Amino acid sequence: MLLALVWPALWNGFPIVFFDTGGYLERPFQATLTMGRSALYGAFLLIGVDHQFWPNIILQAALVVWLVMLTLRVHELGGRPWLATAIMAGLCTFTALPWYAAQLMPDILMAMFVLGTALLARHADRLRRWEIVLLVAVNATAIASHMSILALALGIVAFLLVLRAVPWPLPQAPANIRLPSIAVGCGMLLALSSNLVIGGQFTFTPGGFNFVFSRLVQDGIVHRYLDDHCPDPTIRLCSHRADLPQTADDWLWGEESPIYTLGGLEEFEPEARRIVLESLALYPALHVKTALASTVKQFAAVATGDGLTPWNWGTQFAFMKFAPDALQGYVAGRQATSPFDFTWINYVHIPLQVLAIVALPIIVVRRPQARISALAALLFVALVGNAAICGVLSNPHDRYQSRLAWLAALVVAIEAVERARQKQSFAARGEPIAAQPPAPTSTGPTAVEEDGLAVKP
Repeated sequence: MLLALVWPALWNGFPIVFFDTGGYLERPFQATLTMGRSALYGAFLLIGVDHQFWPNIILQAALVVWLVMLTLRVHELGGRPWLATAIMAGLCTFTALPWYAAQLMPDILMAMFVLGTALLARHADRLRRWEIVLLVAVNATAIASHMSILALALGIVAFLLVLRAVPWPLPQAPANIRLPSIAVGCGMLLALSSNLVIGGQFTFTPGGFNFVFSRLVQDGIVHRYLDDHCPDPTIRLCSHRADLPQTADDWLWGEESPIYTLGGLEEFEPEARRIVLESLALYPALHVKTALASTVKQFAAVATGDGLTPWNWGTQFAFMKFAPDALQGYVAGRQATSPFDFTWINYVHIPLQVLAIVALPIIVVRRPQARISALAALLFVALVGNAAICGVLSNPHDRYQSRLAWLAALVVAIEAVERARQKQSFAARGEPIAAQPPAPTSTGPTAVEEDGLAVKP
């Protein structure tokens, strides 16, 4: 399973990197906080500096294996190593999972958080104490490693509370809300304290308004605001009305973006905050319309390979300055020498991941009392929440959604195995597939053995 999860790095000759990887690595060395780059994940990267970051992706992959094995076990599929290996091999072939497990980015932690929350909320009674402690630690670390995970965590806890209070026609209310809430609280405290220790500030990772502002540039709201307010000497952006780029990425990272003449993203953030808040009050309907459009676009964006290009000069500079041995490994790898071609991969990944996501609500509706339906419901809510958070508060990108899409394939695989096992059980008893086991006639406390499980009448 570990080999399957890190195969992109083995094929590349070096862990997969993203343009933002260098920004994370710089945080503990520079002892500063910067926009959207968790200091804690930067500290995590430190453990791999002397070993070309292989320990980092091995640990990430090991945690994925552990979480998947726990998920299989609580769904009565434990103790079957070949089945677990087959499911993992399928996930690593037909979904984007290995491209995140083998990547030096906190994206893989988003899926870990969702699985961890499902286990804590629904199956705490099936877990050992040390497993619960480790799950809380993993969730807290994930939350502290990226602000989008914190936003999703707060949304999921709110969903669990509502689900418990309102008698919706969904799976049973979660057995445990306390543990997921504890994990969120620990994650928030870890985010604040790690930023204090590493960056000297007791605050969350900065940069939120700049990301929102970039989407408003892309959606035309900033253009409308400037048309209505310029000239205004208090708005520095008025002098760059004609220079505004068309996309959010060009505003944030483009070489010709006006942000550089305005002093950079951090210096411009107060003006970005002003325009975001004032435009929200002035054009609420337009904000709602563009937010919904971005959410829908983000929900459907599940292609593999988004941003995995040789264009990583920010990360190369960070390697050159703080990890020169790793730089040599990166430069010699395939990623640095030629662009990856994900065309054929996405011919497989996109339709299969979309079908798996579509199957989630079908599983919930068709088998609302089944154990797997609770995971399917939670995952679907997480996918919708992630699309809203990333699409609205930043701007739609395939990597934001594809990092979670593989979980839908895992749910479908578990459902398929459970259905196959159910059919085999009925066939062994000579009953029709749709038939249900006869109701027990005994009123005593005896247990009936069925398929190797003790079932109390």
